[in-house]
Amino acid sequence: MSSYLLLIGVTFMTSYLLTPLLRVLGVYLMPPTPVRARDFHRTPTPKLGGVAIIGALYLGVSLAWQIPFFSGIFRSPEPIKGVLIALGIILVMGVLDDLIDLKWWIKLIGQIAVGLVIVSHGILLKALPVGTLHFDSTVLQVIVTVLIIVGTMNAINFVDGLDGLAAGISAIGAATFFVYSYLLTTRVSAEDYANFSALLCAVLLGATLGFLPHNFQPASIFMGETGVLAIGLLFAVATLAVTGDVLGDDAFRFRNVPAFMPVILPVAVIVLPYLDLLMSVIRRTAKFKSPFSADRGHIHHRLVDLGHSPRAVVLILYLWALLIASGVVVISLANRAIAIPLYVAAFICVTLLTWWPWVGKLREKSTQPSGE
Repeated sequence: MSSYLLLIGVTFMTSYLLTPLLRVLGVYLMPPTPVRARDFHRTPTPKLGGVAIIGALYLGVSLAWQIPFFSGIFRSPEPIKGVLIALGIILVMGVLDDLIDLKWWIKLIGQIAVGLVIVSHGILLKALPVGTLHFDSTVLQVIVTVLIIVGTMNAINFVDGLDGLAAGISAIGAATFFVYSYLLTTRVSAEDYANFSALLCAVLLGATLGFLPHNFQPASIFMGETGVLAIGLLFAVATLAVTGDVLGDDAFRFRNVPAFMPVILPVAVIVLPYLDLLMSVIRRTAKFKSPFSADRGHIHHRLVDLGHSPRAVVLILYLWALLIASGVVVISLANRAIAIPLYVAAFICVTLLTWWPWVGKLREKSTQPSGE
């Protein structure tokens, strides 16, 4: 565990210290982004924060490469090399998007290219850890893998609408996924606790936590396309490493401890971004618009319209992310007789907190005297 904590600490400090520097560069080098009607910030804000996140990720992986504890992961370095190359593509594409606002179809092509780079370096979904569900066709394996990567990157992108929202939810998801991957590794191996997914989640956790103080409301910098795509990429690859035959025999060690958890947990970790993505696609296509067109119908917009302040919405969505992601782990690994009642109580509390403005309006309406 100490090696993982070292990576988290180093990536945290790197991201935390790099972000102000990137803010200064963003102010002087990049054109100011106009404040749109759907935005909640009042002044133009630089969007180079994702560069600091990627810089922290690169340093974290480079450090892990030098630590003997992680030697088993780097014995077959192709998967991690694929991640590093994909992050480089995201870095170039994200900065270009912040500079000249790339068309949605250009960004989609770039995201597909990122997915193909990952596939070409051996990270390929060949099976699910549920019974004997295998994808026998290589073409199908590639398509499913790329779809997972592109979908996850866009899910994180769609939820990035309030100060600190995407960074905080990602940190919660990374922390939960890291704890699960690490505990699962300790259960199935008595000798080697190094795990590919846990490594990715550890560096992602540190990078997002280091960025968050600068991004929480009022944000002095945004992560931009660079940050959300990098976060989505690492979540997708970590998911693939747990659920598929990515790392050979190592993946099979996870299949029955318990069998459904590697499928449920990755979905639970980013269920809010995926739900927002699905609702956005349905809403926009129903209006005969591009699924990538922007609007003011995301979950966080609806909660603000309900009566919450932007900061309260962020904290409420943090609670939902923590409740959903940690609940799956707790119910799976803890004493269910204790965990389930506590989880139900927490669910009720968060639900009441979410709908409290609406409840307050109903109470006010019920206490108003009726007209003659």
